[in-house]
Amino acid sequence: MEKTITIDGQQIKLKSHAAIPLMYKAQFNRDFFADVLKMNKLTSFDPKEENYEVLADLDSSVFYNLIWTYAKAADSKIDDPITWLSQFEKFPLEEVLLQVTDLLTHSFKTKKK
Repeated sequence: MEKTITIDGQQIKLKSHAAIPLMYKAQFNRDFFADVLKMNKLTSFDPKEENYEVLADLDSSVFYNLIWTYAKAADSKIDDPITWLSQFEKFPLEEVLLQVTDLLTHSFKTKKK
């Protein structure tokens, strides 16, 4: 699955495929599925309830790492994560994550016969 999103006025191509978990592990030495499942805690976060303990184990770098991995899958020539992220003056994480939700979902889906 491929899609193009806009980050800080730049068109960024993203791609999800079977090697994403291995690319993520090779670059960040972390388990892709474990990190994505930890992000799922955000669905129970409600600032009105002030349940900030839900966020205690959340590592915000995971969001940037996931997006970089999808971008790297689409374009193998992009720079390392820090250099790549440094090109953006703004990186509206909430907006970007909304745009990549379908890629994350695609990584977890299976095809039933």
